[in-house]
Amino acid sequence: MHFSIPETETRAGDGGAAAYVAYNIHVNGVLHCRVRYSQLLGLHEQLRKEYGANVVPAFPPKKIFTLTPAEVEQRREQLEKYMQAVRQDPTLGGSETFNSFLRKAQQETQQIPTEEVVLEVLLSNGQKVKVTILTSDQTEDVLEAVASKLDLPDDLVGYFSLFLVRETKDGAFSFVRKLQEFELPYVSVTSLHNPEFQIILRKSYWDSAYDDDVMEHRVGLNLLYAQTVSDIEHGWILVNKEQHRQLKSLQEKVSKKEFIRLAQTLKYYGYLKFDPCVTDFPEKGCHVVVSAGNNELNFQVRLPNEQIKEGSFKVTRMRCWRVTSSVPMNNGPSGSSPGKSEVKLELAFEYLMSKDRLQWVTITSPQAIMLSICLQSMVDELMVKKSGGSIRKMFRRRVNGALRRSDSQQAVKSPPLLDSPDASWEPMAKLSVSCVWVHQRPQAKRVGELGLSSMTSPFSTEQAHFCQPAWDQPLQLC
Repeated sequence: MHFSIPETETRAGDGGAAAYVAYNIHVNGVLHCRVRYSQLLGLHEQLRKEYGANVVPAFPPKKIFTLTPAEVEQRREQLEKYMQAVRQDPTLGGSETFNSFLRKAQQETQQIPTEEVVLEVLLSNGQKVKVTILTSDQTEDVLEAVASKLDLPDDLVGYFSLFLVRETKDGAFSFVRKLQEFELPYVSVTSLHNPEFQIILRKSYWDSAYDDDVMEHRVGLNLLYAQTVSDIEHGWILVNKEQHRQLKSLQEKVSKKEFIRLAQTLKYYGYLKFDPCVTDFPEKGCHVVVSAGNNELNFQVRLPNEQIKEGSFKVTRMRCWRVTSSVPMNNGPSGSSPGKSEVKLELAFEYLMSKDRLQWVTITSPQAIMLSICLQSMVDELMVKKSGGSIRKMFRRRVNGALRRSDSQQAVKSPPLLDSPDASWEPMAKLSVSCVWVHQRPQAKRVGELGLSSMTSPFSTEQAHFCQPAWDQPLQLC
């Protein structure tokens, strides 16, 4: 997660109280909440009480007198570093104390009272699942409510996640982010005040071997089938005419498992496709469509000569990556027009092009943070698999009555038959490159007007030897 405090605001106190400075906390490039110094101090003291002074990072000291603009800026930088340090600590960042603070602050910032509401969650086939929740219910609560409505077994809930998406003109979805444990889904989507933004349920893993677990149950099979059909219809999975004929035949026979088995053999199965953006590889200013899946970032690059090439950057050859966010300078005081500046986001990763040559590759995209989250989740999944663990997760029922579960289940409808394949889906010319990693939590810092979050990979470059990659042929291991 990319935490930053890029701006401050001077706000009037309630009931004629003195004005105060508010610090705008952004998560993944978006305003999450607006808090006072005293609120963050309260969080710090609670963390110290629970985990000890030796574990919790240093907190900016109190000041007796009113802060000057320079001191406000200094405190902003210190608070930003503090929030980043807490979040990056496995114990503190995953604690209920920290996450509940962020959820409460988000709700207070948006001034949404705690009350019962009906939230619509989309499925991949366009079907809407309506769940009754509280506005203060966290992401796990909402996911559990959706799973209950669909009658999805507890031990399969962990294979799915909720994503914030934006509907595009062609009916497809542009992914904004995966909803996290420190946010309230209802508040996150309604605070955008735009009906194009919706919450969708999709599988949250990358390795297609886990499909077998999901297909063990009728509801899991239906969800996976609906997502696969949707990805094919939107061109995320490429099919030729013969493959399309076979898929349509299986669909007509309602052979869902066989349909998925065939789809697993197709190009880009299980990938997330991102909006067109810009990269500096192989040349600066190249337009590219990036897809994430199969432990790689796939590039479909339009070169300056209009030639289109394709290649993949394997996550196991990325030494590290970073996300940067920058806001254009303006002549007004800090925070004078909060939220109105256009934020530029970039994802850059250092890639092992050959045995002794590393090179930075940069992607400039509003979805840079979502791309970073995808890379991190690939790392996490590989590490779980390497340690012999399982991503299967049992969701425990809440016994305090905080979450009301509906007794009525909702069936997942089968999608309509596939349309004819688009001729433009034929394979393109090959381009290939690949990568490596090293382990540590993301380290973030601020450089002037630049917010920076970086991650090193948990795989050492000394663990494997690689051949020289070539643009015109797939990379081969030595």
